[in-house]
Amino acid sequence: MWIHKIIKKRFEAETVNNVHIAKATASFQGVRLTVRCFIADGVLIDTGAKSMESEFASFFQQHDIDQVVITHYHEDHTGCATFLQQTMGLPIYMNEPMIEYCRQKADYPLYRKIFWGKRDPFAAEPIGAAFSSRNATWEVIPTPGHAVDHVVFLNRETGQLFSGDLYCQEKTKVILREEDIPTIIASLQRVLAHDFGDVFCAHAGYLPNGREALQRKLDYLLELQDTIIDLYKNGMPPKQMQALLFPKKYPIVFFSGGEWDSLHIIRSVIRHYQAKQQAS
Repeated sequence: MWIHKIIKKRFEAETVNNVHIAKATASFQGVRLTVRCFIADGVLIDTGAKSMESEFASFFQQHDIDQVVITHYHEDHTGCATFLQQTMGLPIYMNEPMIEYCRQKADYPLYRKIFWGKRDPFAAEPIGAAFSSRNATWEVIPTPGHAVDHVVFLNRETGQLFSGDLYCQEKTKVILREEDIPTIIASLQRVLAHDFGDVFCAHAGYLPNGREALQRKLDYLLELQDTIIDLYKNGMPPKQMQALLFPKKYPIVFFSGGEWDSLHIIRSVIRHYQAKQQAS
């Protein structure tokens, strides 16, 4: 596709605390998207994007990988899964809800294919509640909200947490239409009940004070949720809330045709509040 030629791409690799990190960045018309994958103790966490498969493939082949685990089905995390499975012969594991989806041809909007390429079908196995690597046992913690199948991985030996897209940034301003803020809040609370130190985020990278970072994100979302509910109870419509709480315009909202929007934050909070009121 011709559009791929005008996407600016950058690929970097580094090692932090015995974790090998690959970082890919794609930029176009004011929108810059970044994704990382990680290798620790023979485990590859997420697979990177199809649009940079040659760069990711070189990174993978430089390391000794036993198995691949995936935090969730989105294409920037699963784009090179087919290469890893078919060319490198590696087993792939992910949470069960989206395994069948990943066996099919990719189905997501054009702008995402422009940035991340078109993911090929692949066959993953269910990951279960825990798995073992060479020197450690890993806990698989369900953390839906960003995606229905989202999980994070906690290395019990090192205390390192690989958080997928649970964190991304402290102060969330826009989310995907499928995301759900109250569910993300519950997922953050679930993770913070565990003992961990370093956090490796697919988008923000290495967070040396990871627990504090996740706690700050939780505090921000709880406060934001309370504000939205108060405004809703006072009769303010969602569009007016958006203008008040999220006045800045982000290029990704226009570029994605509204799949990313701050309005989704507001609507997900109101939806849960309404459901609670009806239940009581």
